[in-house]
Amino acid sequence: MLAITEKETLDRYARTVAASKRIRWSIDDDVIRNRTFDLRQKFLPDGLSKVTGFTFLSSSEQRYLSQIQGRTYANMFGLVERFINAKVLEISREHWFGDQTALEALVRFSDEELKHQELFRRIEKLAGDSMLPGYRFAFDPNDVASAVLGKSTWAVLALTLDVELFTQLHYRQSIEPDENLSPLFKDVFLYHWKEESQHAILDELEWIRCDGKTSAEARNKAVDEFIELVGAVDGILQMQSLDDARYFSETCGRELTADEQARLESGLLRSYRWQYIVSGAQHPHFIKVLTSLITGAQTERIQSALSGLM
Repeated sequence: MLAITEKETLDRYARTVAASKRIRWSIDDDVIRNRTFDLRQKFLPDGLSKVTGFTFLSSSEQRYLSQIQGRTYANMFGLVERFINAKVLEISREHWFGDQTALEALVRFSDEELKHQELFRRIEKLAGDSMLPGYRFAFDPNDVASAVLGKSTWAVLALTLDVELFTQLHYRQSIEPDENLSPLFKDVFLYHWKEESQHAILDELEWIRCDGKTSAEARNKAVDEFIELVGAVDGILQMQSLDDARYFSETCGRELTADEQARLESGLLRSYRWQYIVSGAQHPHFIKVLTSLITGAQTERIQSALSGLM
């Protein structure tokens, strides 16, 4: 287990509260600022969308595919933040009569996740106003959250830290340095990243705290539940990649060949698996925290489950 003293833990809760106060932002005043999307620009950077690998598409078609992926990217975050917020509210109960700084940190976390959900609903509407009709994101956030929250807190916090860390990775390595992205889309994830940076710290603290109360038998079961949650995410990605491929082929302005359609579908699934599963599972800090909590045999079970997705 990672060695974190009680003082270090309390200090980290306090630092997230201070950061939350310092970086507080507004959807209208700081992010959207009366702007709309310009379809002459990409939404997702090539490092995430992998559109340069779709060699059968023209440069304008690759740009369009990045916009579809960007719309799905925003919707996916709106989806996962529903169950994250519910879990944060649930575990905050354990701090009600304890350290009030830790409680404030989680309350702020929850408040920010609610704001992020509203932001992504607004972004979906703006994207819908700019793009052709026919796009579909058919997953109900409440249904997904109910299914996820049926698993143990250990497993849900493992998935949550995975998500929070790949958010940081995506922004710093791909979104921030790309000068050719839509400024509005780029700002959405700049401000999202600012608050998610603190959330990742809290996820880790709460996961370690949860693990300290978990028996070896319960932890072993939780590892299987984490694998099941990753599989459920992949199920969503398989369905959405087909939907996005359909939408692209119906609205790109030309008829794709059967081979091109098949390559589009398989390429989108690879891109989405990279974005939402592989990049998080391979994050060095996620691996460090995870392997500090589980046995070598449990690590091998997770690696085996992920190998087919990589």
